[in-house]
Amino acid sequence: MAKRSEAVRGRLSRDVIVACAIALADQEGLEAVTIRRLAQEQGVTPMAMYWHFSDKESLLDGIAESLVAAVKLPEPSDASWDTQLRDILAAFLEAIRPHPAVAGLALRRILTSEPGLALAERALGLLRSAGFSAARAAEAGSFVLCAVITMVTSQPGRAGRVLEDEAREQMFREKRATLEALSPARYPNVVAAAPSLVGCIDDDAYYELNLDLLVQGIRGIQPA
Repeated sequence: MAKRSEAVRGRLSRDVIVACAIALADQEGLEAVTIRRLAQEQGVTPMAMYWHFSDKESLLDGIAESLVAAVKLPEPSDASWDTQLRDILAAFLEAIRPHPAVAGLALRRILTSEPGLALAERALGLLRSAGFSAARAAEAGSFVLCAVITMVTSQPGRAGRVLEDEAREQMFREKRATLEALSPARYPNVVAAAPSLVGCIDDDAYYELNLDLLVQGIRGIQPA
């Protein structure tokens, strides 16, 4: 029995468990991620999982750490501060965009892991170079990182991603029909925008626009 337990612990690792948890969340949502379910996915007993994670909270921290570690920061350059800041936000977006169900967990490790601190330091440094005080840079930096997460978790149509294709299309048709049935005299803009309000027409364009809005917004309040 002892040899079997040692074999199980040798096959499992934190990285394997976290990767399995993220894949499960991608497919079924974060609520599906439990120690017991992951043990089933790995073909082991729940006790085997506890060698690596003491509870679900520690597992969620592991997922957060993995997301932040996946951020590939661009090298510093001679480009303007706002261009470099946009590139950093784009790198953060690239790491969390494939995993909207767990993207919100990334905030747990921004200031409590080496990769997260590196991300924060670069962003704050650029904002300070633009003339923002340390306090204002912290406020603006925190806001844009949270906003990047929100644009991923709140992407129009994201709620239907875990449904089967036919069910998802039916849900979108019903939502679109509800909006398009509104009075065009009273809500002309809502009716005209109904397809885009229900789901993204172009995912890449959605993210490009929102990154531009964030960076240009900060540039608009840059100290004189």
